[in-house]
Amino acid sequence: MNVYVIGVGLIGGSMALDIKSNYENVTVFGIDSNEEYLDIALKLKIIDNKALISDLADADFVILAVPVDIALVLLPNVLDKINDGTLVFDVGSTKFPICNAIANHSRRRNFLATHPIAGTEFSGPTAATLGLFEGKTNIICEVEKTTFKLQQKALGLFEKLGMRIRYMDAKSHDKHIAYVSHLSHISSFMLGKTVIEKEKGERDIFDMAGSGFESTVRLAKSSPAMWTPIFRQNKKHVVKTLEEYISNLSKFKKLLESDNFDAVYDEMQSVNKIKEILNNFNK
Repeated sequence: MNVYVIGVGLIGGSMALDIKSNYENVTVFGIDSNEEYLDIALKLKIIDNKALISDLADADFVILAVPVDIALVLLPNVLDKINDGTLVFDVGSTKFPICNAIANHSRRRNFLATHPIAGTEFSGPTAATLGLFEGKTNIICEVEKTTFKLQQKALGLFEKLGMRIRYMDAKSHDKHIAYVSHLSHISSFMLGKTVIEKEKGERDIFDMAGSGFESTVRLAKSSPAMWTPIFRQNKKHVVKTLEEYISNLSKFKKLLESDNFDAVYDEMQSVNKIKEILNNFNK
């Protein structure tokens, strides 16, 4: 089995490691614009060989794991180079733009739009982790536009990697992911910015930072090169979530200013039920 991973960073590299650990007689090829990343991936045995887009004719799987703006440019070219039995899937955090970009491509049936909800704040091949996808949700969009035989091929792979499958239309995916992922990253970036600006005048502030701050600001270590294109592609939904988030922050601020701490308590108490929701979701 020949697997080509385009983008040998955290997600692409982790998927390569899992595939190599779950399949015998598999060769993983790496394609990346960053030659240093390819060298590291070879050294870490994430990939077996380097390759080019022009080499995809013998591919069984092609995994597109690059920033979402680059994926829009690469995917049509990738589909032009594959054979009729190749399955191509992407792992991007926005789904409607990429589905729309190849809607009329002659090999649309060879493409599956996926979004594994997995990752860390780190990037590059050194961040690749074996078992990253175990128990994680993988959102599949527009599954009906992929030929059934290749759908089954994909599901077999995802099952071996331990992923749970959810189906969703691309527009709904982008709307919902803005709330549970994109907003989280913006909040983390802006909290980090607020504290960094405060630190300029008060050098001891980080000495007071505990685990709560660390966990909340963790996502601020994520790659701006990856997240800026995501925010651009999902701008409409991200702006809407920000408006709602800012409205809630403003309301909370007014409650504090008016010394209405009973209402402050009620606000926080009403949100505590999220523990139960998350516990049920993770079962």
